[in-house]
Amino acid sequence: MPVLYDRVLDFGLNALDTEATTFHICSAEPTTFGTLNSLGNKTLGASDITLGAGSPNGRAATVAALTGGTVTATGTANSYAIVDNTNSRLLATGTLSPSQAVTNGNTWSLSASFTIRIPSQ
Repeated sequence: MPVLYDRVLDFGLNALDTEATTFHICSAEPTTFGTLNSLGNKTLGASDITLGAGSPNGRAATVAALTGGTVTATGTANSYAIVDNTNSRLLATGTLSPSQAVTNGNTWSLSASFTIRIPSQ
């Protein structure tokens, strides 16, 4: 059975780490950059995504807890999108649990960090 090692796994996650510019909260999980369904966003800083060991194996990108996101539309945020605005690329999506009701003009936050993992086997 083939096994991928840290360098290969990191370079897959490296695009997420180095190209991600914005985190969106969404009303439905997007499938393309053009269908973000965004209810709000937050610009990502250099330390908001970090690479490291995955558990129980592989490698992981850890997205930090985020505060001070801007709500741009009223609705229920039940998913997220991490995007590269510079190149109009959708890089990662997932489910927000629990979902969060948001109102245009307010702020939002994610109280806990989470990981996106690529297993090595």
